[in-house]
Amino acid sequence: MFLHPHTTKLIIFARKIAYIMKSIRKYPVSLFLIAAIWTVCLIPIPETPLSDVPMMDKWTHFVMFGVLSLCIISEYVYRHRKPKGWDVALVGMLLPFAMGGMIELAQAYCTGGNRSGDVMDWLADGIGVLIGAAIGSLLVYYRARARKDI
Repeated sequence: MFLHPHTTKLIIFARKIAYIMKSIRKYPVSLFLIAAIWTVCLIPIPETPLSDVPMMDKWTHFVMFGVLSLCIISEYVYRHRKPKGWDVALVGMLLPFAMGGMIELAQAYCTGGNRSGDVMDWLADGIGVLIGAAIGSLLVYYRARARKDI
């Protein structure tokens, strides 16, 4: 039995939506943080008294991406009985670091001059990801130890 091409596309679309909904149920906090970080990084920033704090922008990036990495690793470890080290590294480190680069590109080219992309922001993102992943790795270790998996 052959399906109409539009029907096939609808089935594929429905499967993608089902996968997205499954991910939202599995990683709600991480996905909320991702949406919040994208929003905060792309809206114009008003002047505040904190604007005078040296490197405040870098500290903000450091904290946002450190918390994101830690949250992703925590939810991943919570959802998987025996998480694999490479999966944790990929999901908890590579994806947030790549997201930081995409945000900097979006700030440089898609905000109409309201925001500027900065390599140093991306470096702050990366340092935050490393610190968050290090804390997350300790979580993985102690959880495995408590379960007597190691």
